[in-house]
Amino acid sequence: MATRTDTQAPEQHLADSHDLIRVHGARVNNLKDVSIEIPKRRLTVFTGVSGSGKSSLVFGTIAAESQRLINETYSSFVQGFMPTLARPEVDVLDGLTTAIIVDQQRMGADPRSTVGTATDANAMLRILFSRIGKPHIGSPQAFSFNVASVSGAGAVTMERAGRTVKERREFSITGGMCPRCEGRGSVTDFDLTQLYDDGKSINEGAITVPGYSVDGWYGRIFSGCGFFDPDKPIRKYTKRELHDLLHKEPTKIKVDNINLTYEGLIPKIQKSMLSKDVDALQPHIRAFVERAITFTICPECDGTRLSEAARSSKIKKINIADACAMQISDLADWARGLKEPSVAPLLATLQQTLDSFVEIGLGYLSLDRPSGTLSGGEAQRVKMIRHLGSSLTDVTYVFDEPTAGLHPHDIQRMNDLLLRLRDKGNTVLVVEHKPETIAIADHVVDLGPGAGTGGGAVCFEGTVEGLRTGGTITGRHFDDRTVVKEAVRKPTGTLEIRGAKANNLRDVDVDVPLGVLAVITGVAGSGKSSLVHGSIPAGEGVISIDQGAIRGSRRSNPATYTGLLEPIRKAFAKANGVKPALFSANSAGACPNCNGAGVIYTDLAMMAGVATTCEECEGKRFLASVLEYHLGGRDISEVLSMSVAEAEEFFGAGEARTPAAHKILERLADVGLGYLTLGQPLPTLSGGERQRLKLATHMSEKGGVYVLDEPTAGLHLADVEQLLGLLDRLVDSGKSVIVVEHHQAVMAHADWIIDLGPGAGHDGGRIVFEGTPADLVADRSTLTGEHLAAYVGA
Repeated sequence: MATRTDTQAPEQHLADSHDLIRVHGARVNNLKDVSIEIPKRRLTVFTGVSGSGKSSLVFGTIAAESQRLINETYSSFVQGFMPTLARPEVDVLDGLTTAIIVDQQRMGADPRSTVGTATDANAMLRILFSRIGKPHIGSPQAFSFNVASVSGAGAVTMERAGRTVKERREFSITGGMCPRCEGRGSVTDFDLTQLYDDGKSINEGAITVPGYSVDGWYGRIFSGCGFFDPDKPIRKYTKRELHDLLHKEPTKIKVDNINLTYEGLIPKIQKSMLSKDVDALQPHIRAFVERAITFTICPECDGTRLSEAARSSKIKKINIADACAMQISDLADWARGLKEPSVAPLLATLQQTLDSFVEIGLGYLSLDRPSGTLSGGEAQRVKMIRHLGSSLTDVTYVFDEPTAGLHPHDIQRMNDLLLRLRDKGNTVLVVEHKPETIAIADHVVDLGPGAGTGGGAVCFEGTVEGLRTGGTITGRHFDDRTVVKEAVRKPTGTLEIRGAKANNLRDVDVDVPLGVLAVITGVAGSGKSSLVHGSIPAGEGVISIDQGAIRGSRRSNPATYTGLLEPIRKAFAKANGVKPALFSANSAGACPNCNGAGVIYTDLAMMAGVATTCEECEGKRFLASVLEYHLGGRDISEVLSMSVAEAEEFFGAGEARTPAAHKILERLADVGLGYLTLGQPLPTLSGGERQRLKLATHMSEKGGVYVLDEPTAGLHLADVEQLLGLLDRLVDSGKSVIVVEHHQAVMAHADWIIDLGPGAGHDGGRIVFEGTPADLVADRSTLTGEHLAAYVGA
């Protein structure tokens, strides 16, 4: 047997030398030729103020290129079905590994999508019930609320041995969909008075549904279909005519020699408006839906979405609807008690999935919870579940603020998960603002120094200790601790909530003080949002700002989103004696070559499309003749390329003075967006920037009570101070501010705290503390109290 006598260390194998991800010359969005080396198989945290370029570097450069290279390994046929990704603007990207992105994009808000369908837990339960449920009713489809029962029979013609043979065939599919509500769990009732004015005829504009004007296509279809008299008031219609107006099945018709399809008003509204999530609709359509349609629980399936047959099959006295309605932590215990050798591998996988929910802090959810109702943080953790038990190693996991929406108590658990992924030999890249998560990093990259054009550079690279003493904005604010308010404001009144029972709330009675800064706290799932949004509906005098994402295309920008462009267009039109539509890149003033986009897109099938700057307008988006009109010496394209701070000065005085525009710009500066360019496309804004843009927009609304849901989401430690100043100014101007929040700085700054708990799901839903922050710290009777006391060093 050979023995080694030399004591020299063995030379490193060449394959082991690739232990860095190298980025050179990254220029995506606001990045300024960033060059950086990131260690593999380590936890790297990217910090910096909101808008400094963190997401551009991590998601827009590293993760995007990794995904693009993986997509290129498939055949061009397969690539044709995949999203096409352009190569990021970067000189060199070296040492990449497969990237798995776990972002905060809200889950699809389809009415049929639930937590169970989004995580495959439902699929496993359906197989389980189809195998061992008693009585046996059919395949897994028989337990799916997305599959309808269908049967049919008829003659089938086929060629066999050169002869044409006819055979009779029958088929039947047993689905689990409730036939009454079609698997939605709720049925809709229409208030007909909101659909039409029965004193008018169709031609007089009787139909009041948005988008169904008598001048448009629908007017032509309804007046030319011949099923009823368009000049007769609707109240004089016969039963048959009214049925045809409201309920007629799709029917081919000819109007002015054009072939069209006529369909009754109600099925048309159901397809165009009710098939989408209400929150995803445009504001004026959403207002109509809320006004004209009432959603009531389906009386046939009692909201379970399932047919009677699917609910009749049981395992240990539990049917699939009961299983999906259970809290997941309880369902995991139930599944653990099933001992069926015939389905052992399935039970093991189901058990692992349900335990992952509990481990990640989502044990309080139920599988029948609609996925559109999850917060951004909950959606991100649901997406994490499939990666927790994965055997993959040497993968790059990319997280976008994994602690969003987490109570300080839960952040430790999330940190353990990130470290576990790293310890399996993976590279973990995290974009994060919370000091508790930055503290566990092996390597920190701080971007800045400012936001937007003032950022995009690497200010610091190294260890957490190095960051603390590095002198960057993040380093200076890393150990910031807000002191508990000594003197609190006196309430001017109270908002009474009595018998709140939404979701997990247990008949809660509470008085929320008005005229002060009231903060609602508690662990994730304790019932905070249920209490606030369920008992303080947005409406008369209440402005509710939730965590819903801002939707917008490449054509949307801060000027269009906030309504700022309207007064600007009018000011330009007035100064030059022309119509306002000329100053819109989406209307009459658009460059005809690029249709006002500023760039021309060339689709290259499965290859990434190419965007080239339009030669006609040189990317300015407007007709050359429009750019000849000036206001205060600037044309419209120059105004749109101004920052908010510049524009505030420009429209505040002098020839261009426009009070309406100045007011909106002041609000944008108030929320810390002074650096943002007016014409910057919305998709390029960071999460924190969008959150503040939304806040600035809602601040213009008339109302005495502001309800904010986690306004610190996506905000840097330095920006939180600015937000607290803004909340103070709102309260001092006579408003009442109610904030649902996990950030200890906001809790310490509150005048009054209402803490829910003690746990999540059915362990929560009660008020465990009411009082001032100082009392909560002194009391330390709740989880929030303990963490706040530790935060302020009490």
